[in-house]
Amino acid sequence: MVEQQREPTRRPPTSEPAAGPARHGETGAAGLAATVDRLSAEIRALREDREARVLVELAQGILVERLNCSPAEAARQLQRLASDARMALPELAAEIVNQAAPDATARAVAEARAAQATPGTGPTAEEKTSGPQDGGAALRLRTAEAAAILAGDDAQALARALLDRALRPLGATAAAVWSAAPDGSLTLAGEAGFGPAEAARWRYVPPGLGTPAQQAITEDRTLWITESGEALPPTIGGGSSGTRAIVPAQGGGQWVGVLEVHWPGAHPTLALQRQLDALAQLCALSLSDHGMESGGPPGGAAAWLVGLLDGLLDSAALLRPVRDRDGRITDFMIEHTNERFTDPAGRPRGSLTGLPLLEAYPLFAGEGGLFERIKRVHSTGAPYRSQSTVLRFPGSPAPPAVVAVVGLARFGDVVLLSWRLPEGDARLADLLEHAQRVCRIGAFEESLTTGEITWTEQLFTLYGLPPGAAPVPLHQLSGHAHPDDTGAVGRFLRTVLHQREESAITFRLRRADGVVRHLRVVAEPLCDASGLLVAVRGAYQDISPHHWTEVALAATRDRLAGAEQQAAERRRLARQLQRAIMPPTAHPVYKAGLRVAVRYRPAEEDQRVGGDWYDAVVLPDGRVLLTVGDIAGHGIGAATGMIVLRNALRGLAITGAEPGRLLSWLNSVACCLTEQVTATVVCGLFDPAARTLRWANAGHVPPVLVSHGKAEALTPPDGVLLGAVDAASYGETRHELQRQDILLMYTDGLIERRDSSMEQALEQLLAAASRPEDDLEDYLDHLLSCDIADTDDDTCLIAVQPT
Repeated sequence: MVEQQREPTRRPPTSEPAAGPARHGETGAAGLAATVDRLSAEIRALREDREARVLVELAQGILVERLNCSPAEAARQLQRLASDARMALPELAAEIVNQAAPDATARAVAEARAAQATPGTGPTAEEKTSGPQDGGAALRLRTAEAAAILAGDDAQALARALLDRALRPLGATAAAVWSAAPDGSLTLAGEAGFGPAEAARWRYVPPGLGTPAQQAITEDRTLWITESGEALPPTIGGGSSGTRAIVPAQGGGQWVGVLEVHWPGAHPTLALQRQLDALAQLCALSLSDHGMESGGPPGGAAAWLVGLLDGLLDSAALLRPVRDRDGRITDFMIEHTNERFTDPAGRPRGSLTGLPLLEAYPLFAGEGGLFERIKRVHSTGAPYRSQSTVLRFPGSPAPPAVVAVVGLARFGDVVLLSWRLPEGDARLADLLEHAQRVCRIGAFEESLTTGEITWTEQLFTLYGLPPGAAPVPLHQLSGHAHPDDTGAVGRFLRTVLHQREESAITFRLRRADGVVRHLRVVAEPLCDASGLLVAVRGAYQDISPHHWTEVALAATRDRLAGAEQQAAERRRLARQLQRAIMPPTAHPVYKAGLRVAVRYRPAEEDQRVGGDWYDAVVLPDGRVLLTVGDIAGHGIGAATGMIVLRNALRGLAITGAEPGRLLSWLNSVACCLTEQVTATVVCGLFDPAARTLRWANAGHVPPVLVSHGKAEALTPPDGVLLGAVDAASYGETRHELQRQDILLMYTDGLIERRDSSMEQALEQLLAAASRPEDDLEDYLDHLLSCDIADTDDDTCLIAVQPT
């Protein structure tokens, strides 16, 4: 696997003192200050390097998904694209992330670029030095996003990152992040640029003070305030002239905080609203993840709240909201239940923890039900208590209503739910009925002395009989069974009624409505003191779902076996296609002044059949087309993609166009396929009269030229891999071949290794290729025997020598 190359760690300017003791003359406080400055610069450089790595890793993940390739291939492709575009790696990564994520940040970048393109609204002087011609919006905002990811729920680190990465290049000098509580109070979660003394003064803002941050939440809009030093609303750093932007931050359908930004002069001419909205969204994510208790695990309930819950005498649970992508609450997760919690459906409390509320209690979702009340308490923060809340729990098709005492209260982002249910024999009977209904069990008792038969309600349902119908006696059971099961039913009845032993049987019941159910019956004989059989007790259980599950599993196993056979057939077909198009060549081929020898080594495993190919064709103008290519992926898709590109390149070469133009056309073919493919190709045209080779490269490993016993890798011209972008141009280069020179063209299966980089493996190939043999065939066998690669991948190797 190719090792990922990273941006070199940025170092402080060379004017900074070097690591180690203070320089000569720097003693005491001056030397200590110089050391502190140096260490601070190194910390800043390390922080910037971490942020750049996060941004690059996000872009690599996008390439892995878009190109369906490995992380190593994505890293290699990202570096190649950055080199081709002459852009820094973080800058290109920001552009890729921005194009792949249609979020608030992407909209802000688009607006910034549109404003820059409008005459008279170009970037400021600060923006011109911060990035590309669009004012650096993409790099600034995506770097700020990476810093927010690293900051996690540390709002203080987030405030510093937003100011340094996104706002200071636009002229801002200070930023504050406020956390909003349901009662209208504010807490200063983080600040940068205002100073510790001012931050201490504004650590907490009580409700109703009327600060700009509170006003922005109340009015649901961004406020722009021009400060003149008089009659200003109270806020952090108030009294200084300049401009402030106060942007409310919403998360999960509620206001969670405010971003406040200060400029020393008039506010910038660029339209910054979308950029500020994107930064406020980052603040909302950080504040939402901050947790209910400082230092507590993000998303987990505070320890004091769990302790409070466990101390309650009623059933109580903590409910945390579940939100969709737009932040709307769709359900509540049961995060914790106390030891006194009792489920009316009879389930243990441990089985409910972690379940969505509407999955555990779906009847709460009725109009005006408990679920709507819980959402209202979460959105308003106002507690709720009722002595007579009507609840319906899972049970029969028409479950009876339960009048319970219910209490609700919000603590941070969670809601505490407690209820007190009626107790007594009726409740136990409801639980037993529920258990029978859920397990599809019906109980019976039949007196053999009086003939009285007692059935539970569920047993009538299993037999398909209406309540109140005459129960079926045991001795008539054979008449209701499937004919193939009557013998087994007879043996079951003899065991229970004559041998007086407990017994069980599984049989098919034919109901009067034509439905056939698979039932299991367990019966126990009851005898008096003298040993006389007086009654039989037992239960029926409907196991039809279990039976049909077994049938479905058997069918699934059959389908899996068929799928495996089909996959094996596809691999065999791919291997046959590959061998039909790429037959092994036993002897050198002489074409138009060239001696051409090839070796093709397919993958050992059929599922690794790839799309490597080579070609050597004499064109009508006398030149020789030499190509080697590699389709990304394996299997039948790679084999068919190889056939399409190989034949397309043959047809395009008839036009007489040069290699760069041929690869540009071939890239259009790759992009227009029904299933887009990506491939690397090196394409050359050899002129036998002039003994010159013109060649172009589409992201392929460079050819090797062996001349006078020395092998060197040729420097490839510019060109991205085929299928990466819709329109691409490819450069060309020219080399003159002497009579004894050897040109090697190959695929990466010859040198790819898991334990070293591609550059190290290429050096091993150059060392092996520097010792040519007289016979070209023996020479290729020698290169293959070196076993430079350690991966099971296809390998194409072609050697060309002028004659």
